[in-house]
Parts: sequence; structure tokens; C-alpha cells
Amino acid sequence: MRDEDIVNICALVDFKVTRSELGAIFRKEDHPKYVECGDQFLRNFLNGLVIHMRGPMLKKEPGNNGQNKE
Repeated sequence: MRDEDIVNICALVDFKVTRSELGAIFRKEDHPKYVECGDQFLRNFLNGLVIHMRGPMLKKEPGNNGQNKE
């Protein structure tokens, strides 16, 4: 997965991240410009990845609480 793919996946959940921010996250820990991956970035990336892989969530029909009516 390339950095542009990660930027596009984050955009699916309206989370803006730049390629330079990604570069800082993926540097070695001892590098002076290293930035730890935060919870917010990881949460938004994973939510965007779900949308990327499965597609957007379908809207539920009103009045149907997930129960089968037979």
C-alpha cells in the first residue's frame, strides 16, 4: 500500500492527512522528525479501510429493527 492510497482511504471518512505527515509516522523512532501514530489517525484509517474494502454502509429501512417479519 502506497502513501497516496492511505491518503485516499483517510479521505473516505473526511480525515485529512498529508504525505509528509505519513512520512513522519513511518520513520524510525530514533529519527528527529519521527511522530508517533496517534489514536485518532489509526481510528480514522481503519474506518476508511472498512469503507474501502466493503463499500459504504447501506441505509436501514425505517421501522425495520433488523427483525424478520414472517
